[in-house]
Amino acid sequence: MQTPWGEFRVLDAHVHFFSHRFLASLTSQQGRTVDEAARFLGWETPPEDPADLARAWARELDAHAVAKAALIASVPGDEGSVAAAVAACPDRFFGYCMFNPLEENPGERVHAALASGFRAVCLFPAMHRYAVWDERVRPVFREAARLPGRAVFVHCGVLSVGVRKKLGLASPFDMRFSNPIDLHAVAMAYPELPFIVPHFGAGYFREALMLADQCPNVYLDTSSSNNWMRYEGLDLKTVFARALDVAGAGRLLFGTDSSFFPRGWNAAVFEAQAKALVELGIGAQDAQKIFGGNLERLFG
Repeated sequence: MQTPWGEFRVLDAHVHFFSHRFLASLTSQQGRTVDEAARFLGWETPPEDPADLARAWARELDAHAVAKAALIASVPGDEGSVAAAVAACPDRFFGYCMFNPLEENPGERVHAALASGFRAVCLFPAMHRYAVWDERVRPVFREAARLPGRAVFVHCGVLSVGVRKKLGLASPFDMRFSNPIDLHAVAMAYPELPFIVPHFGAGYFREALMLADQCPNVYLDTSSSNNWMRYEGLDLKTVFARALDVAGAGRLLFGTDSSFFPRGWNAAVFEAQAKALVELGIGAQDAQKIFGGNLERLFG
């Protein structure tokens, strides 16, 4: 991609794979069909074959000259959709899966997912209502640490699932389980395992920085519009300046939080983040790390 620093490979660390099965799992709670829900949302109906959706995403990345993206299975149990997407376009995607460690046999399930090729397991403590330091979650970290080139993604801070809100579905999340500080002892216990905290901590920015300062295996994902900034009176330039000061360019992962068609890849997020970093005067080497080099180094 042509960037303000010249041409280099851009990789997106945060794209939700809103598959047909994902949307069906939501509409089943309302009695709507997938087509009805898509029309209501103003979306294109996801194709039933996830490989077709993968090819649509590959074309979308081509249109924006994005080399590769991490695809997140966005409900537990939808690993098959992302696995099919990665199999269809293996040179374009890394697979991430959402995981609820409170369900039966978490260690076996995590091992199976990561051994099959998934690069990261995504934990949403506020959604599934558990503390990340709970002993029941330990098998996730233990199994992920056994395989090279794997990571654990932990959503902290404010959690708002826009599609659930638009469909009028309840979101009984519990923010008591959202503090990045909860991850401190875990990250220290598994120093060889990379941990990814998305959205700069999503409102727990200070705490995310404290965590990253203490744990060199913690990475901050820059994705989304970062609307949480209004809670602290921050702007994106200031957020990047503070994150660079604490974590450095080598532990920031560019992401957009793209998710559905026809919007596709959210180029506005890239443009806003690039503008903020240009204004900070960062060099091409650091820009290349943030916009893809770090993710490529983590997963190859």
